[in-house]
Amino acid sequence: MSEIPARLSEIPARLSEIPARLSEINVAGPRGAELFPMDAGRTPEAVEPPIIEVRALTRRFGGFVAVDRVSFSVGRGEVFGLIGANGAGKSTIVRMLTTLLPVSAGGATVAGYDLVRQPGEVRKHIGYVPQLMSADGDLTARENLLLSARLYGIPLREVRARIGDALASMELAPFADRLVKGFSGGMIRRLEIAQGLLHRPAILFLDEPTVGLDPAARHAVLDRLAALGRETRTTILVTSHYMEEIDALCERIGVLRQGALVAVGTPGALKARVGPAATLDDVFTALAGEEAGPGEEEAFRDARLARRAARSHG
Repeated sequence: MSEIPARLSEIPARLSEIPARLSEINVAGPRGAELFPMDAGRTPEAVEPPIIEVRALTRRFGGFVAVDRVSFSVGRGEVFGLIGANGAGKSTIVRMLTTLLPVSAGGATVAGYDLVRQPGEVRKHIGYVPQLMSADGDLTARENLLLSARLYGIPLREVRARIGDALASMELAPFADRLVKGFSGGMIRRLEIAQGLLHRPAILFLDEPTVGLDPAARHAVLDRLAALGRETRTTILVTSHYMEEIDALCERIGVLRQGALVAVGTPGALKARVGPAATLDDVFTALAGEEAGPGEEEAFRDARLARRAARSHG
């Protein structure tokens, strides 16, 4: 019994050896392959379940597979990016996750609701800003937001405060009663983000949010998105061809190649995987490639189905 205190005194020193011993372990699969190549640099999951969980999600257009058994998850409050060449499946994934395109196979849970069985509940808990600008230029910013409030079914007693908060969050309050046709591209995009946030969704989907904007407008949009991430727990899933903005904005990135997800990880981990001095442009070139995506007919079919779904949802 007299030996027990002495043996107990050795425990702290033995525990201190564990990190060093773990660092010696060669974490590799067969033939030196990475054990976790699909989630490089990810920290261990928290107890809280992911707010988006995609499981073998697939979309076919006739014989063409636009999205091929894609699986990934996004944590609550995370900013997650999807990158890939034109036609790699980025927008198709977003349209499926926002219920605008039907799923061919697989599935997903979005904000705690099943994408296939509970699309109405999914729509209540998400915001969506599409590639093409959708604000009405013949209305003022406030009127556009009033229209969105009606579409989202926001209680009348809350509308004024919600619109005020949305305008302030996107730094548009001084322009609330001006016609949108006189806005710059960046101001219109910020208004559309405000519309997407009006009902306080758990998740905001942004499909190429800065496409066609000049550098100053792009930075203004990115600054507001970064502030949104700091100030709220809104989860953001964004697609973009601008690697510098994905690098600055996103905590993790999924890389798509010809409809398949080929890598998931933090920007730093993905760059390290390509090379010691690699940029995210290098990651794009190495992993996403430049293969041509679907032809115009498939792309137009995708857009037609999305418009038809949007009309059917009101």
